[in-house]
Amino acid sequence: MDPENLPGNFVEIADLRFSYGGNAVFKGLTLAIPRGRVVAILGASGGGKSTLLKLVGGQLRPERGAVKVNGKAVHQLDSDELYALRLEMGMMFQSSGLFSDLSVYDNVAFPIRENFDLPEEVVRRLVLMKLHAVGLRGAQSMMPADLSGGMTRRVALARAIATDPKLMMYDEPFAGLDPISLNQIVGLVRDLNDALGLTSIVVTYDVKEALKVADYVYVMSDGTLAGEGTPQEVTASEDPYLKQFLHALPDGPVRFHYPGPPLEADLRLSGPTAG
Repeated sequence: MDPENLPGNFVEIADLRFSYGGNAVFKGLTLAIPRGRVVAILGASGGGKSTLLKLVGGQLRPERGAVKVNGKAVHQLDSDELYALRLEMGMMFQSSGLFSDLSVYDNVAFPIRENFDLPEEVVRRLVLMKLHAVGLRGAQSMMPADLSGGMTRRVALARAIATDPKLMMYDEPFAGLDPISLNQIVGLVRDLNDALGLTSIVVTYDVKEALKVADYVYVMSDGTLAGEGTPQEVTASEDPYLKQFLHALPDGPVRFHYPGPPLEADLRLSGPTAG
């Protein structure tokens, strides 16, 4: 089902244009994230997926176009308004981003203590509930250095939901995980979204796992949308780029070799050879 036809979009991006220096990252990107759904945004590495999350979170401002979250134009908010809007957002960073000198408990407690003036007993209850949701209540006293990769991601997820956000953003949540940890994270993304009534954006290049968890999929290429649809619709597409990207085919619009002169021209000697 097209997200434009669903009742209410939590995130709306219209004609988004953004560049780093002379490198155009987005060239008129338009998409919508419906409330209560898990939406995957797929694309090759370096295609602007993480940059898109920074624009949604207000870390970057678009050159043209609009980025709206819960009906508010993010790039038009002042500092206080942006701070308040960010309390409605949770972020699971690609590198997890845990504080290495804080325990698991204190990592999850940090955003609660930072944003709310609550009795420590209330903080404790909230932290334990969040850790229980990701299966790590028994690891509360451990330090980040003692955690496995999968446990680290789960603690990062518990911290991201600590303030009960309405929007969850995941930046490459499946990268570098073993099969068991990967399956746990995929399940948590889906289960937490449904149990907590979240809206979730998952940006990744991991096609297989994204298609398992997402209700709707956008595929980006060269700063615009290459395609969109339900997981079933995009995997059945005969569009050459979608077919190559989603099925990891060697032949298609994306070439292995970066554009350049023929090899013979590069190897051809311009002067006399030695000896």
